[in-house]
Amino acid sequence: MEYRYIGKSGLRVTSIALGTMTFGSTTSKEEAFKILDRAYDFGINFYDTAELYPVPPDSKYTGVTEEIVGEWLKTKPRDSIILATKVAGAASGWFVPPIRYGLTAIDRFHIKRAVEGSLKRLKTDYIDLYQMHWPDEVVPIEESLRAFDELVKEGKVRYIGTSNDSAYGLTKALMVSKYENLARFESIQNNFSILNPRFFDELEKVCKKESVSLLPYSPIAGGILSGKYNQKFIPKDARFSIYLKHPIKRVREHAKRFFNDKTLEATAMFLDVAKKYEISPVTLAVAYSKHFDFVASTIIGARKLEQLDDSLKAMDIKLNREILKDIKKIQDRFLYPMG
Repeated sequence: MEYRYIGKSGLRVTSIALGTMTFGSTTSKEEAFKILDRAYDFGINFYDTAELYPVPPDSKYTGVTEEIVGEWLKTKPRDSIILATKVAGAASGWFVPPIRYGLTAIDRFHIKRAVEGSLKRLKTDYIDLYQMHWPDEVVPIEESLRAFDELVKEGKVRYIGTSNDSAYGLTKALMVSKYENLARFESIQNNFSILNPRFFDELEKVCKKESVSLLPYSPIAGGILSGKYNQKFIPKDARFSIYLKHPIKRVREHAKRFFNDKTLEATAMFLDVAKKYEISPVTLAVAYSKHFDFVASTIIGARKLEQLDDSLKAMDIKLNREILKDIKKIQDRFLYPMG
């Protein structure tokens, strides 16, 4: 089993983590327990959730995912698990979360309210990694970091991280933490995959220079890289089959970012690479995402138990130069197909 440290923290995590964002919506509690148990038995020690989950976000069941994870957590030794969750991002951003009446902000009040709610739902007295789900463009990062720092000093949170952040946002936060002597972001959880390698543009350099770890999510691009959307008949219960019919426009637009002509054409070529090297396309995609030295742990997900094993197989896969060269040729041809 391969372990890596998150940033400069004491969090020693497996190179693959389990994400939980569908637990309570498209994944039942019973199925979620099976998925969690399978990952744990395999040796995964890192689990990621959020107060906003499950997805697609809906006020009817916001927080249910943490409740499910909390129930499951009671069946395992707490110290054997590295647990991550997130405070919902600011309503002033790209999306108004259906939580706290759509008035969320990354200020002291909301951070405190959020962490207390998460601790209660997760049935634990501490969170190993507490993350900002996305940045706040209004509240000064100084206020946010002071609130996070208080949680660390209180022992409710061990370390903090950011998510869906920019090179500027991460750099500014690190600067403030340094000069104000506050807890710093040890990780950044951003979208990163064969289909979406934008992280290389600027954030890779920041992470390497500042010893901050990337925790990539959507390594198989929401299921696109499995190849199921390249079939003649797309499964009706697939995520983007559901999202494209969703009443909320933002959810439909999100689906189109992943599911479009360019991503499907690029995926067809990645499927050929997987076939050439006799590997599952899912295993290939996850192995790529965890390949780089700035990555601590790649977050995989599954709505059904049978979807999990191909991702877990990537734990023991190391990509050689020839595979990486074939991947790079496709990426050069399709520059950022996810837009």
